[in-house]
Order: sequence, then structure tokens, then C-alpha cells
Amino acid sequence: MVSSNALFDSSILGSSVSSMVPEGHILRPLELTDYRKGFADCLANLTIVGDVTEQMFGETFEDMQRTGNYLIVVIEDLASQKIVASGSLIIEQKFLRGCGRVGHIEDIVVAKGQQGKRFGFTIIKQLLELADATGCYKSILDCSPDNVLFYEKCGLENKGIQMAVYAPGTAQKKA
Repeated sequence: MVSSNALFDSSILGSSVSSMVPEGHILRPLELTDYRKGFADCLANLTIVGDVTEQMFGETFEDMQRTGNYLIVVIEDLASQKIVASGSLIIEQKFLRGCGRVGHIEDIVVAKGQQGKRFGFTIIKQLLELADATGCYKSILDCSPDNVLFYEKCGLENKGIQMAVYAPGTAQKKA
């Protein structure tokens, strides 16, 4: 059973980043109730979400919460009570670098009609602060060539090429 509505303790969020969020919006950890606030709809602006039921969402939320290695932040529009932006930090424990940790930044998305409000920049800055606060010696993300300039403006550097193989029968791109 979920011990808290939030995926992780909000006290580790950086106050300097929270102050970047415009009035009428809040930056916070993903909450169990965000299924009903359009979290999956927001993610659908990025790629295929699939048919995720509220039960599936809850079970996955609990699994992520239990490990403590998933830090998903959202920006909520308080007037509409809808999620308008999101991003994830997944913490990987390594044997390298003295058993260090690496932060994987994933699933950065801003809902249509919400671009231009610096939500993406704010999400990235918050995830980088979380990576630092949780002891990650580096943070990495994969992106398309079209997004390199944006991520460089967020302080990241182009360090290589991403490679992937998809399981047979799975969708590779957004439809």
C-alpha cells in the first residue's frame, strides 16, 4: 500500500527552482491522484502512453515509490487542476566511481499550449538539483538532434550518441 500520496518527499525539492514557476502553477512530486489530473494526457505529448488504467497507474506508482529511485516532478496548473509539464530522474547505482550514482533524466514533456512558459527549463533545473541532492556524480539524458540546443541552454553538454533496440512488436515512435 502507498504510504504517501507523493512519489517522494517534497522537502528535497530546491526552493530556488520552485520560485521560477509562474503564479497559478506549482512544481511538486508526482502524486497518486495525478492520474485524474491528466498526467497520462500530458505524457502523450511526448510519445505513446498506451491504455493505462487507474489501477495500472497506482500499481506502477507504488513500485516506483517502493524503490525510492524514481523522482518524477510535475507542474500543475492550479486553476484547471491539470498537469502541464513533467520530467523524471531515475537514479542508477553503479560499481564505478566508488559505487557512485548516475541520474538518468527522462520523459521531459510540456503539454501543448503550455510551451514558451519555461516549464521545460524549470523541470530540467529541478531534476539536476535532485540529482545533486541525491549524490549523483553525473546526470545524463538522451534526446533527438532537434532538442540538443534546448538541453545545452539548460546546462547539459553533448557527450555522444544514443543507441537502442526495441523489443519485437513494440512501437518505436509516437504514432
